[in-house]
Amino acid sequence: MMSEMEMSRRGVLAGSAAAAALAAARQVEAQPVKAAAPATMPVSLTVNGKRRDLTLDTRTTLLDALREHLKLTGTKKGCDHGQCGACTVIVNGERINSCLSLAVQHQGDEVKTIEGLGTPDKLHPMQAAFVRHDGYQCGYCTPGQICSAVAVLDEIKRGVPSHVQADLSARPQPTNIEMRERMSGNICRCGAYSNIAEAMAEVAGAKG
Repeated sequence: MMSEMEMSRRGVLAGSAAAAALAAARQVEAQPVKAAAPATMPVSLTVNGKRRDLTLDTRTTLLDALREHLKLTGTKKGCDHGQCGACTVIVNGERINSCLSLAVQHQGDEVKTIEGLGTPDKLHPMQAAFVRHDGYQCGYCTPGQICSAVAVLDEIKRGVPSHVQADLSARPQPTNIEMRERMSGNICRCGAYSNIAEAMAEVAGAKG
């Protein structure tokens, strides 16, 4: 039979080994885990006529690149899911939801934001029409609404043969229903839709 001394010695050794293992485990847990550095890429954009060179996390959306890196905060972050249109900008002549597009996808592209359409001293015709027709209330959706409205009229124009485009007076006028349908991706929570349509109709019917 095992003596009491041998049992005590074995217990001490086992206890010491267990304590050492526990201490080692705690030391490992206490060491901070270093997160992997995010992948970045250089991207060059022409924004409102000016070339901008950035190095961005590859997960950065075009919206965040404009707002957070270029400080062009006129473009608004609404739903961040491409459902409200507040973040609409014009890329290579086409309107897009900038929250759904990665900045690195737009290498070399031309981007126009609300800041590039006009200035307080020289408003774009669409901006001036929105003012005249009260096409905004709280104003949060307005930059996206205006960018989309400008692009919509360009879309309609591009649907007309080039020999007709040269004569503005010969351009067929879009109907109220057509403009509302094309603008349906831009939500105005204040409900200024009729005023927006009136502003667009004024610009679409401008002569000269």
